[in-house]
Amino acid sequence: MQTKKAVIWDLDGTLLDTLQDLTAAVNFALTQGGYPVRTIHEVRAFVGNGVAKLIERAMPAGASAQQVAEALAVFRQYYAVHSVDVTAPYEGIPAGLEALRDAGVKMAVVSNKLEPAVEALRQRFFADTIAVAAGDVPTRPAKPAPDSTLWAMEQLGVTAEETLFVGDSEVDILTARHAGVDCLAVSWGFRDKECLLGQGAAAVADTPAEAFAWIHNWLKG
Repeated sequence: MQTKKAVIWDLDGTLLDTLQDLTAAVNFALTQGGYPVRTIHEVRAFVGNGVAKLIERAMPAGASAQQVAEALAVFRQYYAVHSVDVTAPYEGIPAGLEALRDAGVKMAVVSNKLEPAVEALRQRFFADTIAVAAGDVPTRPAKPAPDSTLWAMEQLGVTAEETLFVGDSEVDILTARHAGVDCLAVSWGFRDKECLLGQGAAAVADTPAEAFAWIHNWLKG
């Protein structure tokens, strides 16, 4: 009997290349407030703990809570319209997901984006391969708390022993640890390999092809 059954994916920086659209939205919000813009490399480093933390990190030092809240509101409004201007799956992701689906693997996506946005992206890009989407909702703490991952596992009908978490940041490594599941870190997203290993990643894949090969080997138990 197969003892490994499910893969839970992070979204931004793991399945989807969202960095350009996130950077554009951050800089729109900053410009509207009269603040200096950020480079794409800075935004890459700011991502991982949800949009509120992203805007807080992007704002100038000394910004008040009210200023951060106003910028966040502008960001949310802009990003709701422009979240998929250039966002797309990384090369090799769709085919790899299809192979896992065809092998009978259950899959979910767990993100710190607002849940309606996560579900919309699942439907747009992964409706045929990923069954469950979990995002930021008031009833569950965000990653690295395990709540959304545990909820996704419940929806898939799998246990921690049967589940792998795949993500691109220290937040995902901690999430997997807190949920008691195996973890594969990937270095093509928002954190490099050195950072991921420094955060305690047990395994790091540098390309989607390498990740899917690792996952298929993991599935053999």
